[in-house]
Amino acid sequence: MEEKTSRRRRLPVIIAAVVVAGAALVAAITFAPKDEPKTEAAAVQSSVPPAPPTSSVPAEVPKEQPKVPQQQGQEFDAWVSKTSGWLDIPLRAMTGYAKTTVAMGKEAPGCRLSWVTLAALGKIASDHGRAKGSSLGDAGVMTVPLGTVEVRDFYNKVVSVPNASGPLQLSPSAWNQFQASASGGKPDPQNIDDATLTAARALCAGGRDLGQGQTWWNAVSTLQPAPMMMHRTLATVNVYGTVGQNPQPPNSAALSAVNFAIDKIGLPYVWGGNGTGGGDPGFDCSGLTTAAYASAGVRLNRTAHTQYHSVNKVTDPQLGDLIFYGEPNTKIHHVGLYIGNQQMIDAPQTGQAVQVHTYRKQGDDYAGAGRPTA
Repeated sequence: MEEKTSRRRRLPVIIAAVVVAGAALVAAITFAPKDEPKTEAAAVQSSVPPAPPTSSVPAEVPKEQPKVPQQQGQEFDAWVSKTSGWLDIPLRAMTGYAKTTVAMGKEAPGCRLSWVTLAALGKIASDHGRAKGSSLGDAGVMTVPLGTVEVRDFYNKVVSVPNASGPLQLSPSAWNQFQASASGGKPDPQNIDDATLTAARALCAGGRDLGQGQTWWNAVSTLQPAPMMMHRTLATVNVYGTVGQNPQPPNSAALSAVNFAIDKIGLPYVWGGNGTGGGDPGFDCSGLTTAAYASAGVRLNRTAHTQYHSVNKVTDPQLGDLIFYGEPNTKIHHVGLYIGNQQMIDAPQTGQAVQVHTYRKQGDDYAGAGRPTA
């Protein structure tokens, strides 16, 4: 929000990708928008995070999910290669996610595990094994063994899993309980196939049905319990699922902008903020969209109102489109980035973090969507 706070109240945080929908979460900074509107005068950044909410909100399960070819061969290899290229996932990592999805479909069909969940976990955990300058070799093993990838939130608190290792950054307890070998040999947490199969069995443990939003959320929290990490996983699931269902490759600028916004999830809202650090560590709504597209080489006007009037309007939003709220003739007061499946990333209002939630609710003042162009 830029001038006044949102009229959009109680927008639920929703786990919505092609595989799942979810729930609001508990955080060191509040993720779910509050009821009370804030005035412009109240839009002053505080260094003290607000108290977290304690309830969760179940969400509707999506009807479709992207499919992996079930038999290895030419079709499987072509699908893996295409998806890998579209989403900047290393080919060997994408192969591991796809093989595990097929294997778990046979081992635990009631789990309804999708590759987008495994790939999102791999992205947030280690950038698919590329953290700390490492990579995956042809055999699927890290070229340099990957220890704990430390991640800190924007209040400098460590939120990564202690003593985690490997491309999926599995905790010692998760590894010890669920370790599995995809090849039948000794399980290795540095092997993408073994790590992914271990993570899959942990997610599906106890007969879980990951097609149920709250169940998915609870399962993911066993591997990545920090709210900031879960929100980033949620957003990545949305993006991967959206791209996975589309027969055409994603717009590269839109995907780059969305990925930039995912990296900012958890950053506090700052009225007038441009995310430049120091005394301006966060974003307001249009500061986030401006910076996101600037990272992709696309210049946007600075305010939500001027962005609305300078982009091409679209009826059905696609990945990376801008979502606007307000009255076009007087004031567009809020903007977010669409990430698919009725979800967006935005900086909602003072006291809230950059987050993911559904972009429509009854009684909102949705003004439409627009598509930035270079």
